[in-house]
Amino acid sequence: KMASLGELTAGIAHEIQNPLNFVNNFSEVNKELLAEMKDELDKGNVDEVKSLANDVIDNEDKIIFHGKRADAIVKGMLQHSQKSNGQKERTDINALCDEYLRLSYHGLRAKDKTFNANLKTDFDETIGKINIIPQDMGRVVLNLINNAFYAVNEKKQQNIAGYEPTVSVSTNKSETHIYISVKDNGKGIETASQNMIFEKFFRVPSGNLHDVKGFGLGLFYVKNMIKLHRGKIALHSIPKVGTTFTIWFHTKEK
Repeated sequence: KMASLGELTAGIAHEIQNPLNFVNNFSEVNKELLAEMKDELDKGNVDEVKSLANDVIDNEDKIIFHGKRADAIVKGMLQHSQKSNGQKERTDINALCDEYLRLSYHGLRAKDKTFNANLKTDFDETIGKINIIPQDMGRVVLNLINNAFYAVNEKKQQNIAGYEPTVSVSTNKSETHIYISVKDNGKGIETASQNMIFEKFFRVPSGNLHDVKGFGLGLFYVKNMIKLHRGKIALHSIPKVGTTFTIWFHTKEK
């Protein structure tokens, strides 16, 4: 848990800086606008004052929006660091997946500036909020994404002409199930290992680009966390082509 939290730190710093920049910039602009309003009030230009006031209101809306964005990032970090209480909560699974995809990517980028990959998302907006244990599911998604980034980075080191590392996260809802998929076009998993990958002592690399001997949560524990949600996880991997992990839950899960 602490290792994965450490990997998030740099990503969180990067992500939170963007909305904070907006908050600071619009706050400075509003200070200038309010000073102009005082001047126009002294001159008795009521119409100009109203126009400036509307500009301030528009900027305040932007400050509120980006402030809430920063707040959501911090809450996500705190939630990830907290010990799971085992209680399911109504959670926006699309937002959770998107957050961890970008935080994982920027965290790895902070450790190795040469690392780069295409990020793709395809979220089914009809899913809405679902009942999950957000801390546990966040760790599941984070580990699958970290492993995907590790796989594409390993393949990139082979200097294959035209190769573009790509990690995709998608969600989908059918009449009976909700699906989460993490896909990469990395080095793939050897056929002999695929039958053992969910066993207790089989570990997959964590995505630590400076220490490829590091290990992730372990897919045995990932699978067990998903079982706690009465869900399942499946692997589809072609060596040298790529890997897809798919998680699914029944839509009627309470």
